[in-house]
Amino acid sequence: MAVADIVARCGNLFEDLSFSAVRDWKAAAPGRKAVGYMPIYVPRELIHAAGMLPVGIFGGGDQLEVIQGDAYYQSYICRIPRSTIELGLTGRLDLLDGMLFPSICDVIRNLSGMWQILFKDKYVRYFDVPQNYQDSVGGAFYVNELRVLRDELAKLAGRAVSDDDLRKSIAVYNDNRRAIDELYDYRAKKPWQAPTAEVYLVLRAGLVLPVEEHSKLVREYLAAADAEPRARRDNARVVLTGAFCEQPPLNLIKSIEMAGCYIVDDDFMLCFRWLLGDVPLEGDPLENLSKAFLHHSASTASKYDVHKEDKGKPLVQSVKHYGAEGVIFAAPSFCDPALLERPMLQGVLKKHGIPYTAFKYAENTGQMAPIREQAGTFADSIKLWSAV
Repeated sequence: MAVADIVARCGNLFEDLSFSAVRDWKAAAPGRKAVGYMPIYVPRELIHAAGMLPVGIFGGGDQLEVIQGDAYYQSYICRIPRSTIELGLTGRLDLLDGMLFPSICDVIRNLSGMWQILFKDKYVRYFDVPQNYQDSVGGAFYVNELRVLRDELAKLAGRAVSDDDLRKSIAVYNDNRRAIDELYDYRAKKPWQAPTAEVYLVLRAGLVLPVEEHSKLVREYLAAADAEPRARRDNARVVLTGAFCEQPPLNLIKSIEMAGCYIVDDDFMLCFRWLLGDVPLEGDPLENLSKAFLHHSASTASKYDVHKEDKGKPLVQSVKHYGAEGVIFAAPSFCDPALLERPMLQGVLKKHGIPYTAFKYAENTGQMAPIREQAGTFADSIKLWSAV
C-alpha cells in the first residue's frame, strides 16, 4: 500500500468523531464491548485480556464545536474536558460500555465524577497510580489497583480474565511498543521520509483500531515511507514536549514542520510509549505490569518524581539520543502540570546549553501564523548558532 493511501486511511479515522471503526468492530461479533480511556496512561492490556476494545478518547480536536461542554467547566480550564463532555452529551460516545480516567490532574479527576453523574448506566473508574515507588509500598498498592480493575473489567465483559489471558495481551502490547519504537527511530534517522504530521496520524489510528491491526499498520507505513523517495531539507532537528495530554491540532504540527523544523521526538499520546521496553511474560502478570510502571516508565509532568535531582534528565537524554538541536515547549493553555514544570526543564536545558522556545495552544487553535513564525525564527537561530 502506498504512503498516501495509509495516511489517508489514518486521516479518516482521525477526523471521524462518530468512531465508526469502533462501531464496526463491535457490530462484527455479538456481545463485543469497548472501553474508552483518557490520556495519558491506562493498562490497556487488562481491557484487551477481557476481550474488549480499548478506545482512546483524546477530546474533540478542532472539528468539534463545544456548546454544552462549556457549561461544565470554567473558562480558565483546559479545553479537553469540555470537548470530551461535548462528545458524551451529543451521543458520540454512546458506543462505549465504560470509561477509564487515569491519574493526570485534578481536572480529569473531576471529569470522572461528572461522568458517573451524567452516564449512570456506564462503567466508570478513576484509575489511580502510586506516588511511592518502592515495590513493597507503592508496588503493592498498584498491584491491588490492577487486580480490582481486572475484576471489574471481567464483570463488565461477562467473562473471567486469567493470568494466561493477561500474558497474551502483554505480549501483543509489547509488540505494539516495539513497532512504535521502530517508527520513532526511523523518523529520527530520516525525518524527511516520515513527516511528523504523518507519524501523528498513524499513532492516532491506534486509539480506535485493535492493537494487532495497529502494529501491522505501523510497519506497513514504515515500509511504504522508506520506499518513497522524498526531498531532504536543511531543517532544524527539535524535540517537542508538553503535549502529553490535550493533543495539538494537526495543523500546528504541520506549521512547525513548514517553518523549517524536523520533530525527531515528542510526547504525543504517551499511552503508546509509557512503558519503556517489554513487560516480562514470566511470573505474575500484575506484578510485572506494576514493576514496569514503577521502574521502566516515561517521565512526564503528571507523574510524581521520586528523585528531584533527575528533573529534566530524560529530556536532555532525548535531545542527545535523537540528535536534536533544540527543544520546543508546546503546552495546552491552562495545563497546570506542563506549565508548572516548564521553568524547571528550561533551567536544565540552559545548564546544558540546549536552545529552546515555548508557546501555548488549545486543541481548537485556529490561527497558526504566529506559531509558524515563532518556530521559523527558532529554526533560523539554531542554524545561525550551529554555523558559528
